[in-house]
Amino acid sequence: MVKEFKALSIPMEKAIFHIFPEYCKGCGLCKEKCPNDVLRWSDRLGLYGTPAVEPKDEESCIACMICEMVCPDCAIYIERKPKRKAKGL
Repeated sequence: MVKEFKALSIPMEKAIFHIFPEYCKGCGLCKEKCPNDVLRWSDRLGLYGTPAVEPKDEESCIACMICEMVCPDCAIYIERKPKRKAKGL
């Protein structure tokens, strides 16, 4: 039987933050490297019973994808939203 892991998806201003708590071991690398201090520990438990991460608010994230790149367990996926074009240009 194949176990299917589902992401916890959080829509933000510039991206959709996807976290797979089943893969997160709570190492904190994503929190440490985030330039805007967007991430915090959540109530959801990760792989070893340690807290997984979640965004604090929707406006602070700049969708730089550093958290996704430094996660050693591929527990984070950042889905950037398309940029809106200014009207009248």
